[in-house]
Amino acid sequence: MQHKNFFLKNATIVSDGRSFKGDLYVEKGLISKIFEGGHNGSFTREDVETRDMEGLLLIPGVIDDQVHFREPGLTHKAEIYTESRAAIAGGITSFMEMPNTRPQTTSQKLLEEKFALGQEKSLANYSFYIGATNDNLDELKATDINHVCGVKVFMGSSTGNMLVDNPETLSGIFRDMKLPVAVHCEDEDTIKSNLSKAMETYGENIPVHMHPIIRSHEACERSSRLAVSLAERFGTRLHLLHLSTLNELRLLRNDIPLDKKQITAEVCVHHLWFSMDDYFHKGSLIKWNPAVKFDSDRTALIRGIEEGYLDVIATDHAPHTLEEKNNNYLQSPSGGPMVQHALPLMLTLAHRQNIPVEKIVELMCHNPAICFGVKNRGFIREGYAADLVVIDMGKKFRVERDHLLYKCQWSPLEGKTLNASIAFTFVNGHLVYDNGRFNEENLGEALQFSR
Repeated sequence: MQHKNFFLKNATIVSDGRSFKGDLYVEKGLISKIFEGGHNGSFTREDVETRDMEGLLLIPGVIDDQVHFREPGLTHKAEIYTESRAAIAGGITSFMEMPNTRPQTTSQKLLEEKFALGQEKSLANYSFYIGATNDNLDELKATDINHVCGVKVFMGSSTGNMLVDNPETLSGIFRDMKLPVAVHCEDEDTIKSNLSKAMETYGENIPVHMHPIIRSHEACERSSRLAVSLAERFGTRLHLLHLSTLNELRLLRNDIPLDKKQITAEVCVHHLWFSMDDYFHKGSLIKWNPAVKFDSDRTALIRGIEEGYLDVIATDHAPHTLEEKNNNYLQSPSGGPMVQHALPLMLTLAHRQNIPVEKIVELMCHNPAICFGVKNRGFIREGYAADLVVIDMGKKFRVERDHLLYKCQWSPLEGKTLNASIAFTFVNGHLVYDNGRFNEENLGEALQFSR
């Protein structure tokens, strides 16, 4: 693997909670030297390419801890190649992908096959969760803790047999796992009861704005509370995925350092951007599980970011075809594509809410690395992998279908104007994305973990 070396000068560098003007030297895929205030000379070696970053923001590559890239088995919706390409255009240089593919990634053999796909096709760095079922505890216990991001547990789901609702199995998972247990928390019995009531009222024609009533606050809080109680009982390293309600924030702490937390929590960009009113013009395009809920929840989640209760911002990128999404409520699947626009969207929201850019970098770059123990990524530090994103904060753009890189070719953000554009994305020191142009000569690497 050949590396070109880069000298990035006059950038505004954002890392470790501060911003400063400086230069950066990238050599053999690593951040070799940081010159705070600037380098007094210039790199004139033939093997060094100089790029002037005057007026641009330089941040670590985003680490997205929750995506669904649909391969294998669901490649009519998405593929590892197409979605990793879209992710890089959006400043995401590493992803952790979920197990509910076909076949579901619930054994060591299937996990190895998924990693082989990543090695063959991914432009971004990658890891894959192994999925829990009611009867695969031995497979979970055999997982390499330094190679695999985590165990995914659906504590509320109708996805094949991946709903884990056996109390003995749940206890075994929370007791025996040596790597992070990432959970989707929605109480299935509550959802079934609410759906039955909705069908009594609407029959088969349930309006999509009933989604947050059916997949309710109570369903989320009840399941999250169970997960937290199990983690506290067994000392589990628990990561709560895509929190969507005010009440769930009350289960969390902000009074201890992140690297000391046993229980961490993620929020997704769509729960920070959309709210109940958006169902009336976006319809099933914003149907996610957990549901986008009320504006009071959205406001509370933003406050949870600011106050340190929420640790990670992710996408839950989960594409479906437009044909699938445009079905009626009961047939329309939940999920939508987000990786190409998540970082610009969060920078736009940060501008509106007066959230410092440093806080966005903390939750999208630093904290996923800390939460999962990602080795040598997530920060701009000497000796770390040169996963870097350069952002033009003054270049607005409108989300248009013609420019979408998702295989599904739609976005719930179409027509929205975002305040910041991705200019360059480096992955392992390779300039993979350059103002709309891709260099696909080098693929991403499997993430490694220090645990």
